[in-house]
Amino acid sequence: MESKQSLDIFGEFLVKNLRDKGIENTETLLNHKSKAPSNLKLQTEISQFNESQKELIKEIVIKSIDVAIHDFLFSLQELADFQNNIQISVNGENIVELSDGIHGESYSENGWNAKFSKYGSKE
Repeated sequence: MESKQSLDIFGEFLVKNLRDKGIENTETLLNHKSKAPSNLKLQTEISQFNESQKELIKEIVIKSIDVAIHDFLFSLQELADFQNNIQISVNGENIVELSDGIHGESYSENGWNAKFSKYGSKE
C-alpha cells in the first residue's frame, strides 16, 4: 500500500502543479482576468472569440498539456528501463519502478486526472 501511496503522491503533485495550473492559466486568459501587462494584447485578441471558440481553445490546451505529461512520463519510463540516470523518488521509492507504465497513470476513471484534477479526466 505504501508503494501506491507514493505513486499517488507524485501523481497528485504533477496534476495539481502542472496540469491544473496550465488549465487555470488558460481560463484566466480566456476570461480576460489576467492583470499582467504582458497578457493584455493576448486577452484583447481572445476577447474577439465567441464562447464556442474559447471552449475549443481550452480543449486544445488540455489535450496539449495531457500529451506533454504523457510523453514526459513515457520518457522517464524509457530511462528507467535502460539508462536509469534520471530518477524521481517519493518517500525513498523510485516512482517509475512502482508502476507498470507510469505514462498511463493519468488516465482511466481511477487515474490521476480523475482523482486529483479539479478539471477531471478528458479521456
